[in-house]
Amino acid sequence: MSGEVKKYDVIVIGGGSGGSAFSRRAAGYGAKVAIIDRGVKYINGIRNGAGPGGTCVNVGCVPKKVMFMAAGVREMLSDSVGVARGYGYEIKAKDLNLDWSLLKSRRDAYVDRLSKGYVKNWNKAGVDVIMGTAKFVSCQSFDSTQEYVIEVTKSPEDGGTVDLLRANRVVIAVGGKITMPNWPGIEYAISSDGFFDMEFQPRKVAVIGAGYIAVEMAGILHALGSETHLFFRGDTVLRRGFDPFVVEQLMQAMKAHGPELHPLSTPNAIIKDEQTGTKTLVLENGSKFTDFDCILVAIGREPLGPELQVPSALKLDPKGYIVVDDYENTSLPNVYAIGDATTTGFELTPVAIAAGRRLADRLYGGEPRARIEYFDIATVVFSHPPIGTVGLTEPEACLAYGRDNVTTKQSAFNSMIYALNENDTNKVKTGLKLVLAGPEEKVVGLHCIGPFSDEMLQGFAVSIRMGATRRDFEASVAIHPTIAEEFVTFGGWGQKKRGDRLKPWLPPYLDPKPNRIFTISNALSFFIGAAAAASILTIRASRS
Repeated sequence: MSGEVKKYDVIVIGGGSGGSAFSRRAAGYGAKVAIIDRGVKYINGIRNGAGPGGTCVNVGCVPKKVMFMAAGVREMLSDSVGVARGYGYEIKAKDLNLDWSLLKSRRDAYVDRLSKGYVKNWNKAGVDVIMGTAKFVSCQSFDSTQEYVIEVTKSPEDGGTVDLLRANRVVIAVGGKITMPNWPGIEYAISSDGFFDMEFQPRKVAVIGAGYIAVEMAGILHALGSETHLFFRGDTVLRRGFDPFVVEQLMQAMKAHGPELHPLSTPNAIIKDEQTGTKTLVLENGSKFTDFDCILVAIGREPLGPELQVPSALKLDPKGYIVVDDYENTSLPNVYAIGDATTTGFELTPVAIAAGRRLADRLYGGEPRARIEYFDIATVVFSHPPIGTVGLTEPEACLAYGRDNVTTKQSAFNSMIYALNENDTNKVKTGLKLVLAGPEEKVVGLHCIGPFSDEMLQGFAVSIRMGATRRDFEASVAIHPTIAEEFVTFGGWGQKKRGDRLKPWLPPYLDPKPNRIFTISNALSFFIGAAAAASILTIRASRS
């Protein structure tokens, strides 16, 4: 162990998106910052750790989006959709052969550049970078004036030494890890992390899970040409946090064009044929599905916080997530937590980045009230077709505002991209939905599915955070011809409802219309809706 104990203003544990965002901004304010990242290890051939940049850069958003786009290119050209043929391109099956090794090498090189860029940016910002594994050492009876001591065991590449760091503040941003079930034969399966280590494209693959990772992986593999089977224990995918309208549209699209679906299927074992190397998936009901080259398990994620050997005074929830308040404070004074390891309920890269920056603003930037607001956060599922969503689903809005105070606008149609495609059966529907609340019809939820949904959502998310109403949408001049214009022309472009200009809205208890009985409780039921909506978003994000 090194005899020197290095002193910092703040120690950041975790070099992912949140920890990086905090470190760079805090250093920009003049704080002396150390960031600790455990790097990547392979244990028995299984990846452990993501590396600088975290899950998103190395085994998440970035390489996944590369694969999503690669799949989209093949999907656009293939006979299964036939778009290219509609525009006069004659594509032959042999022209669609994928060089998996070339795609992987180029993707990995791109990811490596980004990951190294994180280290470069930390150094440029004046952040001390320490590669190793951190744990709390001195953590007893702390008050706001004492220091925390963190022990860092460096990686073998950096000498394998053990250093001690001390600081008045610690930020925990360790993220999460893949959850793998304890089935017989689970060692024959891979996780979504392992997907990015695959050297060859599987001929036949089983994907297990109902969440967005499973849906994305199954869509990518199917579109790239692998025979793909998706197993999930419920009757539908994306059971939590997504509007029933887009889920139904996705299920229809997958049944028509996607992987083979196996609902109400709960696997409990994997058997490997030692002669052929193929795997058999066994379900709880005894059914067996054979001849898989690959079985990919994507049933969820869990926090890495407990692996830190955190002090007992640091409060965790029953699932191991670090309990934080609205300002990322933990139960220990001057110890903060951000990102996927916390109870905030949003395991999204932009959320972790925003939380890290706001925390740095609060601690070192002179903004004592700075914090991220965990509502109206847009998210995208890179499924085939992609889904975009922001705000409340229809059931959530009804719970928050009351069924009688909620209306919806929705439409399903064929995108113009299929206009020259003669084969109607190969068209993937686009679906759009607005969820409106209150007499002013405030837009509290916006949901879309179909080509380019991922790219058009961001601007609508801004308008919803600003409190846009149906009138605001319809007052916007449409961009024609586009998919997005449908959102501002739902009610007939420029067409006002009767009485819109003649009568201002009155609270229900003052409404003079006859034959309607209103009470103070009716009025309150709507006005408390906004607060209830924020609570519902937290409930929706609770983990399985």
